[in-house]
Amino acid sequence: MSVPILICEGDGIGPEIMRLTLRVLEAAKAPLSYKFVELGEKVYNRGISSGIPEDFWDLIKKHKVLLKGPVATPLGAGFKSVNVTIRKGLGLFANVRPCVSYHPFVKTSYPGIDCVIIRENEEDLYAGIEYQQSSEVFHAIKIISKPGTERIIRYAFEYAKANNRQKITCLTKNNILKLTDGYFYQRFLEVAKEYPDIQTEHLIIDIGAGKLATQPQNFDVVVTLNLYGDIVSDIIAEVSGSVGLAASANIGEVASMFEAIHGTAPDIAGQGIANPSGLILASVLMLQHLGLVEHAELIYNAWAATIEAGIHTRDIAISKSVSSQEFTDAVISNLGNQPKTLKKASFKAKLDLNKALAKNYQFEEKNFEGVDVFIEFRGPVEQLAEKLILSQQNFSLKLISNRGLLIWPQKTSDIDPVDQFRCRFVGKNQDDVPNLLTSLQRLGVQILKVEYLFSFNGRRAYSLAQGE
Repeated sequence: MSVPILICEGDGIGPEIMRLTLRVLEAAKAPLSYKFVELGEKVYNRGISSGIPEDFWDLIKKHKVLLKGPVATPLGAGFKSVNVTIRKGLGLFANVRPCVSYHPFVKTSYPGIDCVIIRENEEDLYAGIEYQQSSEVFHAIKIISKPGTERIIRYAFEYAKANNRQKITCLTKNNILKLTDGYFYQRFLEVAKEYPDIQTEHLIIDIGAGKLATQPQNFDVVVTLNLYGDIVSDIIAEVSGSVGLAASANIGEVASMFEAIHGTAPDIAGQGIANPSGLILASVLMLQHLGLVEHAELIYNAWAATIEAGIHTRDIAISKSVSSQEFTDAVISNLGNQPKTLKKASFKAKLDLNKALAKNYQFEEKNFEGVDVFIEFRGPVEQLAEKLILSQQNFSLKLISNRGLLIWPQKTSDIDPVDQFRCRFVGKNQDDVPNLLTSLQRLGVQILKVEYLFSFNGRRAYSLAQGE
């Protein structure tokens, strides 16, 4: 019985590499049936700014799996990335990118790479919540949640366990972002205790990215937050030989999406020279996810045997190159063959998502401690402080900072401030906040934003000012 899946051909080179990939799947007798959907450019051109038709959501929830070609996002205001919208709309919490070097058949300075980047896929700065709050200051909100953190970290450990991986490296910037990245790191340490057979390490993202670029062969599984994961997965895909060979899986509880990581490459569309490898390898990840392990191994081994034979498209060719069609024909003719030098495929069935989705964190008691009021102001900070002290209303003004730096009551820098100030008021009663804000407005203070300050189980849950 065939498994129904959705197919999106995509834009640019998408339609041609999708047709070639489907030829490989059909030649391998993968038991699949297809329903085609449109996403991206053609949908934008019909006036739908999301790039996603309304019936897509019902279709994907019914079919559970989407194999997607590269989709373009038009430049300009009002357009959102189709990829990001689908990931968030379907709760595709885990982005999985295997990165392998195919030395000596594909040029690379780093033979021996066999690493998987597992990236949180819904939160972080990719929540896309931004504001301009004054004439000089812009804000982007970084969102890290307990459920999102729990899911991605548990998924990484379950993935390592199911695929006989030995080590997981966690990448954060917890030395600076002590609450958001700090929580991610602490939860990583706690979950790791449940998997004593898996080695763990933690690196700050800057040194971690450097080591991935210069010592990628030393990494096995990497788990990290959304923005960092997007950056380092492209770094290691590039140093492994070519971004054009890399595939990714986007895993969720309701549905999953599989795609090549490269773009639409409109400059070579229709020329018959595009490399279908990324999408072919994405289909291999899809087959693994569906539990069609034998078909996944068959296609991967045929693809690896083709690479070993020196049959390469132009983007990775060391000497002579072949067309997209010729490359695909070679993969099909190699079905049943195995690579002799490259590692042959030996896949596991899909991991148990129920374990990855288990919630094992504690809810905490919350206590109100005050409020940060972001204010637009131009002039000496002492003038602003005098005005704020007049309006305290059961609160006391504790500090004023500018771009995170303490500038009142003590001045820690002579650098001219920008026109947005964070003013911290401490108090005991959350119900008094409206009166404070009303008092500020009566004094002509321009309020831009308000953030409540809490402690959880007695732990301060807001950042100090630099210099405090």
